[in-house]
Amino acid sequence: MRLTILYFFLLSIISCQQSTQEIEEVKEWQTPFEEGNGNQTATYEEIITFYKELANSYSTISIEEIGNTDSGLPLHLISYSKNKINWNSSNEGQIKILINNGIHPGESDGIDATMMLLRDLATGKLETNDNLIFSSIAVYNVGGSLNRNSHTRTNQNGPESYGFRGNARNYDLNRDFIKADTRNAQAFYSIYHKVNPDIFIDNHVSNGADYQYTLTHLFTQHDKLGNEAGSYLYNTIQPQLEERLLERGHIITPYVNVYGKSPEVGFSQFMDYPRYSTGYTSLWNTMGMMVETHMLKPYKDRVIGTKAIMEEMIEIGTKNITNIKAARIASFNHYSQSNFYPLNHKINSNKVDTLLFKGYEAIIEVSSVTGQDLMTYDRNQPFEKKTPYYNHFTAIDSIVIPQYYIIPQGHWEVIELLRMNHIQMEALPKDSTMTVSQYRIEDYNTSKSAYEGHYPHSQVVVSEEDVELRFRESDIIIPTTQPGIRYIIETLEPQGQDSFFKWNFFDTILQQKEGFSSYVFESSAKELLQSNSALKAEFDSIKKVNSTFAASNGAQLKWLHNRSLNYEKAHLNYPIYKVYNND
Repeated sequence: MRLTILYFFLLSIISCQQSTQEIEEVKEWQTPFEEGNGNQTATYEEIITFYKELANSYSTISIEEIGNTDSGLPLHLISYSKNKINWNSSNEGQIKILINNGIHPGESDGIDATMMLLRDLATGKLETNDNLIFSSIAVYNVGGSLNRNSHTRTNQNGPESYGFRGNARNYDLNRDFIKADTRNAQAFYSIYHKVNPDIFIDNHVSNGADYQYTLTHLFTQHDKLGNEAGSYLYNTIQPQLEERLLERGHIITPYVNVYGKSPEVGFSQFMDYPRYSTGYTSLWNTMGMMVETHMLKPYKDRVIGTKAIMEEMIEIGTKNITNIKAARIASFNHYSQSNFYPLNHKINSNKVDTLLFKGYEAIIEVSSVTGQDLMTYDRNQPFEKKTPYYNHFTAIDSIVIPQYYIIPQGHWEVIELLRMNHIQMEALPKDSTMTVSQYRIEDYNTSKSAYEGHYPHSQVVVSEEDVELRFRESDIIIPTTQPGIRYIIETLEPQGQDSFFKWNFFDTILQQKEGFSSYVFESSAKELLQSNSALKAEFDSIKKVNSTFAASNGAQLKWLHNRSLNYEKAHLNYPIYKVYNND
């Protein structure tokens, strides 16, 4: 009996010594957030210094400088793995999680949470399986992080000082993942394709309504992600995350996508098009989510909640690795066996989920500033109500998947973006004449206001016809039977929500380069009408029904000129071509 008591006494001493050692070790690696008052976030210099010192002390942590940003400084990729990472390998035996922080530096919750999380992984405070590669971009918007102040986040409760939303060139980086106007986006391409994550998390802070939740999640839209990956994300990962967080005392709800109205009337899931981080990563069937903490909750609670989400996603990922890998592989295989690709998803209003939403009563007051009605929320009147949630979307367009796209080498900017995204391509070995399919831009709208450095097009209408064209040696052929098929189609199909055409890459075809003098073309127009009775009949018909056209000499001659041999072939003809499989 005495020996037994002595044995347990010694075990208790050893256990206490180990616990004390672990506490002291973690205390040694306290972050600026932990050393502060709970309402402070680390500066850019403090973040990078912390990670460099952590990597120097623990072999499980690595830090790499990758690419460049508009600020002139590189991105830093921090990775944790119990085994040395070989980035030249696909690492498909491990679950790969990539975190993005500081895309909007004022939304700094993820920066501080990830510093603590990587510390806990390195020191062993957070135990995990051997099959994990956990990587994080320390600060994505470096320029915005360096532009530190304490006033621009009008709606946000802390931290005391933080970075600015715009980057070094005032771009919102979470609108740049397709157009890649910034060096930041181009460096992200290098990181994303290096890691090839199974799970991607982008940490944010919300804006909009008030409600009881500190945490909300914005998973990439599951119908748009589609196939097995979309189904697994919606049916397994999302409910598991919600349940695991609830067990830890963290309630979470889908991102509250409302502006100017109270949430309980119902709201829809935010559609993350490819311009956004999770929309971009879904093009490679990565299961992505944005964390959106609530702007008005205490900063400390938001950071702790963000850390809890990442911890639980690590657990979900490591324990479901086989199913996650299988779902991604099946989704990659889907389009190699399909003839059609869905485009342009819209809300399916006939299919709705119900949330038991925890909010606050909205009340209408009179603004003491404007004297007009002002909607606000009364935190003394919390409620729990059944709320419609529209999170099912349907594609309203589709295209037949071609065997190849052909891009003339003169469109080097587009070709370079494809290369940055590891799109497989080959150059024509010699000049060749081919029958290809070509789009003509029949109609489109253009934004009247600048949006992230562009005037994007929308509501694009195209027609398609077969033409015989001569291509030059070294023009580029893009096969669609490759992992990047979704990126290829979403960017090269002009009617896509975030196509290169939408983002003004091909605006030169929208402007005619050659003109004419009316007195010179008059005789040619007369001959054209005399030689083409069908054209004359159409011309006369338009004059009868369109008085404006009939009264305009210039409009009539332009109409005829555009149907003459003098009309330039480049105008409105989309310069990306398709070859279909004739089998």
